[in-house]
Amino acid sequence: MPNFKNSRLAEDIKREMTAIIRELKDPRIAPMTSIVRVELSGDMSHCKIFVSCIEGLETAKQSVKGLESGEGFIKRELFHRLKMRKCPELKFIADDSIAHSAEINKMLKEI
Repeated sequence: MPNFKNSRLAEDIKREMTAIIRELKDPRIAPMTSIVRVELSGDMSHCKIFVSCIEGLETAKQSVKGLESGEGFIKRELFHRLKMRKCPELKFIADDSIAHSAEINKMLKEI
């Protein structure tokens, strides 16, 4: 049976992370950075956040470095915005799904 509280909290984290990224002033974080998906562990102690950029995987990796350096601020903001008892440990992972989907869209338009 799926844990609805877990999936609902993962969606809330995704929504708030998108807003927090827009507020960060780190130059390593690309302006077109987006959160693709969030995976929350069963006990809500670990959270994987998949980050993607339109510019490609290398830009996403740079954005991940910027996000990792601001992890303390991000955790504090998530804790206050979502009013959680305990903020999960965040792990940022670079993902190239947006660039990949743009490439597929380009191929489909050529057909």
